[in-house]
This record gives sequence, structure tokens and C-alpha cells, in this order.
Amino acid sequence: RLPYADASFDLVVGHAVLDHIPDLDQAFAEIMRVLKPGGRFVFAGEPTRHGDWMARRLSRLTWLAATKVTRLPGLESWRRPQTELDESSRAAALEAVVDLHTFTPRNLEDLARRAGATQVRVTTSELLASWFGWPVRTFECAVPKERLGMRWAQFAYQGWLRLSTVDERLEWIVPRGLFYNAEVTGVRP
Repeated sequence: RLPYADASFDLVVGHAVLDHIPDLDQAFAEIMRVLKPGGRFVFAGEPTRHGDWMARRLSRLTWLAATKVTRLPGLESWRRPQTELDESSRAAALEAVVDLHTFTPRNLEDLARRAGATQVRVTTSELLASWFGWPVRTFECAVPKERLGMRWAQFAYQGWLRLSTVDERLEWIVPRGLFYNAEVTGVRP
């Protein structure tokens, strides 16, 4: 139970949090309880089932490639110390433990409606941008930071930005469950 009185808030906002909550029906019931009538909730950055599946595979392949290639002669300066690589692997394993849920757009809509929300809407974002972004972030974890400079940062940011623009056009033709992020909003009647 949230430590707030009934009808306390006009707005409840969260980012990448629902996938970590064990009892989603109870969470949505609490969200609706603390919202004032007419109040809105907005949750963004929730992983879709397909998007998460793809991101994990791309990350795993990138990790394997980067850690193998940097063992080749002449590329040792691109390899992080083994203790750091081991720590990154442990952190990735922990992420799999704390990520309890992935969602379909319909699943999020149903959760919100079961709690009594109206004006429920689910949108999705990041298809190509996530296919680019997850390997980029994984590569950044696999090599020493000092090897990546401002050019890399510009490449990563501009690549993500351009692909996000393409994704906005794809939203009209690609099924929303294929995108990585889901955003859900609704209103307490």
C-alpha cells in the first residue's frame, strides 16, 4: 500500500518501473486509489515482450563479439580488464533477475482497465533505434571508456536520433508490439 491518502494526486508518473513490480494488478489498484477523480497516470519506458527479446539477443551477440575480438593480437588496448568484464556480466545477470515482466500493448491496456481506468491508451516507440542502441550500449560496456571519445558519443547519439525519426514513420505500419518501449496512460473516472 502506498503511504498516501485516497485521491491525493492529479498525476502519477513512472519510467521503466512497472516491469519490476511483482503484483501489477495491486500496483494499478493503488495508482487508481491515490489519483483524484479525473487524475491521470503515465508510465513510459516499459519493455515490450518482442522488444526485450530482441534487445537481449543483440546485446548478447555484441558482448560475445566485442570480448572475443579484443583478445586478438593488436587489439589488447581495446579490452577491459577481466575483473571489469566479470562485473559487467554479473550486472547483466542481476538485470535479468529484477526485470520481472515484459508487456504486450494489449496486456498493459487490460491491466489499466481492470483497475478501472478510462481513456486508456498505449503507444510504443523505438524499433530500429533500439536495435542500434542496445548493441552500442553493450559495446560501451565491453571496451575501456578511454578508447571511446567524442566522435563515438556523436555517432551513438546521432545514430539513435536518426533511427528514432525513422521509427516515428514506422509506427504507422509496423505492429506496435514489435517496438521496444511501451507507454501507457489512463484516467481515474
